[in-house]
Amino acid sequence: MNTPINQDEINQAVWQACDTFRGTVDPSIYKDYVLTMLFVKYISDVWQDHYDGYKQEYGDHPELIKEMMKNERFVLPPEASFYFLHEHRFEAGNGERIDVALHAIEEANLSKLRDVFQDISFNSTKLGEEAQKNDILRHLLEDFAKPELNLHPSRVGKLDIIGNAYEFLIKNFAATGGKKAGEFYTPPEVSELIAELVDPQEGEEICDPACGSASLLMKCSNQIKKAHGGSKKYALFGQEAIGSTWALAQMNLFLHSEDNHRIEWGDTIRNPKLLDGEDRLKHFDVVVANPPFSLDKWGHGTAENDKFSRFRRGVPPKTKGDYAFILHMIETLKPVSGRMGVVVPHGVLFRGASEGKIRKKLIDENLLDAVIGLPEKLFYGTGIPAAILVFRKVKGDGSVLFIDASREYSDGKNQNRLNDDHIAKIVDTYQGRESVDKYAYLATPKEIQENDYNLNIPRYVDTFEEEEEIDLMAVRAEREVLKAELAKLEAEMEGHLKELGYGS
Repeated sequence: MNTPINQDEINQAVWQACDTFRGTVDPSIYKDYVLTMLFVKYISDVWQDHYDGYKQEYGDHPELIKEMMKNERFVLPPEASFYFLHEHRFEAGNGERIDVALHAIEEANLSKLRDVFQDISFNSTKLGEEAQKNDILRHLLEDFAKPELNLHPSRVGKLDIIGNAYEFLIKNFAATGGKKAGEFYTPPEVSELIAELVDPQEGEEICDPACGSASLLMKCSNQIKKAHGGSKKYALFGQEAIGSTWALAQMNLFLHSEDNHRIEWGDTIRNPKLLDGEDRLKHFDVVVANPPFSLDKWGHGTAENDKFSRFRRGVPPKTKGDYAFILHMIETLKPVSGRMGVVVPHGVLFRGASEGKIRKKLIDENLLDAVIGLPEKLFYGTGIPAAILVFRKVKGDGSVLFIDASREYSDGKNQNRLNDDHIAKIVDTYQGRESVDKYAYLATPKEIQENDYNLNIPRYVDTFEEEEEIDLMAVRAEREVLKAELAKLEAEMEGHLKELGYGS
């Protein structure tokens, strides 16, 4: 079955694999089991694909093929293959066997997968007592052995298997379970838009301090590859607070042959780990993020004494961490080339008190480059509209471009979407840096000051459509015509009724 596969088919097959766990394990837990098995299946299929290719080329010479396989970018020990696990699925000890396989994969690829599987165990009591656990894992192995999940590269092409499936699962858990999963999920088209706005270049270092599954980082790397014939002259950096999501980012980058990266596990605000050799915050050319909206308990207690001086412009409110991430990102920009794109809730644009003071300082320092309003219902887990803020360390002048793209979307079933035309329009307007009637406005520093540093987009972009003036005489004339037609119809109806014997 080597016909090309699309992401929807993979997503549906993965969603069905979740049925194995439903009613037994909490969705926030079984997501990790399903995605880890997806990873094992995919690398097994890639390995098998390459093995079959060498076999076709060199014939049945196991030792020669074994030597050729040493040149692969990863190693898959025979007893760590999905097919070995599937073959032994009816035997006792499935949980232990899978854990041993994961450990073997990690050991064989330490430079790329160190500690990736430390947070997951298929031999856990979370899956029930031994007989039940063995049965659940047998079903899981059988789910992934179905023809629909034949993930050989010849079928998959350039699909972002793990990242897309992860986002699909997060989206469905957020939609069906009421879980607060939306904070990790950035729609691919929003990631694409941010990547095009910051325009990463060859040789640059790119960072996402709230990187989730690393999809936004990979959109940035794809921009460089697209513009420079597949060039890999760049470096990716990220930090992620949740262990299982950090592991997912590592798997995702591994699958996409993104070897020049450093992804740290930890809380970016309380414990930033991307440091230089002198224990200072490392600086980057490009910084992008979709941090969790208005995060409560973000680390307010220690912010005032932050050893990196990230909050010298002010300490954000205790219950809203939006500006904590923004200030961290600003602090990690390189002095000249530094630029960043960050997704924020609209409250960031106009809330007062400490946030208002921080906003004023960022604008007075001429760091804010653009404010872009997005449509509502783009993000899973929240229906509220969001905005993208673009900052630059060095700007041409003191102006700020406001773009109201809130009406630029395609209707989805439950979610709105940005299509390629919407993205192109936003990017072209941003790069053109001119006012566009009812869509964009280039505001001077004085205008922003006169608005008390409030960045609410309707203050700058007038989208009001005047209603067409009503011609009362024309309406009256039309009414007279309609009355005459009605009288005529009444008379005709009266005639018909008389003919039928109903007349008075």
